[in-house]
Amino acid sequence: MRTSWIAGLLFLGAPLVASAEPATRVYLNGRPSPVYFNDGDSFRVLGGTYFGGKARLAGFNTLESFGPVHIWGDWHAKELYAISKMATHNGANGVWRCTSDMSTDTYGRTLWFCPDLALDQVRRGFAHVLSIDENPGDPKLLEAQLDAQKNRRGMWAHGVPGYILTSLHSMSEGGKDGKQYNRFVSTRDGHSASIAHSDTYDECQKVCFKERPIPAEVVTEIVKRLTTEAPELVEGESPERVFQIVEDYGRIGFFVGVKDEGKKAKLEEKLGAYRTEGAFGQVEEVVASCHIYVAFERRYGGKRAECLK
Repeated sequence: MRTSWIAGLLFLGAPLVASAEPATRVYLNGRPSPVYFNDGDSFRVLGGTYFGGKARLAGFNTLESFGPVHIWGDWHAKELYAISKMATHNGANGVWRCTSDMSTDTYGRTLWFCPDLALDQVRRGFAHVLSIDENPGDPKLLEAQLDAQKNRRGMWAHGVPGYILTSLHSMSEGGKDGKQYNRFVSTRDGHSASIAHSDTYDECQKVCFKERPIPAEVVTEIVKRLTTEAPELVEGESPERVFQIVEDYGRIGFFVGVKDEGKKAKLEEKLGAYRTEGAFGQVEEVVASCHIYVAFERRYGGKRAECLK
């Protein structure tokens, strides 16, 4: 029983918060520790060596659990909200093993890698693969995600958008150099990118991210042309990265991860020429996914925004 092992920690002198919060056993760098899952991809450590720590689980992302804010396909926001709660429940009802080098994310949370939990959440369709930059996600997780998408499990039951809008930031929150950003994640390989903007959003405003659904075979043909006609522009890039660059340009009009600004400009020029001549096809923009904007201080407690109630 959970109470017995928590009692054991108390007997050994491990600090433990007296709390009504349900505790889940997670092995943190080999040490059994009680944690409380805030949602499906984060928890707080209630006792043991890492007592008081806040954790962000790396490699995957569950939907926001503070309210019904995600929308895509035929889903209602409240239905996707229910899936976020299922992800939290799934995390809280297992026994997981996690490791960390104690590095932190931008919010100061320790990054933990919990491979069994990540695989289980993604396989069930309770989470999607997430890489924090242009690199693809873990191959095992991507394989599990593809299986979940094909079998329409969890969040994929009503279709698979090309990209999921995972976070919104309004200029009312401040910004850098007159800009804020929104983050989206590819549902094919898990890479993410930020879209810079200078928009101010109203509370509970629905913000949508659009794409052009370019077929994979079209992307493949353009990749062949690009590597034949301008091999110097893709030199040093893996075939997967070249495909990603072309796909992103075709679907959303830009790509990320090319550090050489001169090379990036030439790639944009070349791909722009392909678009002008019609190589990407005449594909209309469609809504990929939407997100309801609510500032952080209005997401919880008595001051929660009306659309979250």
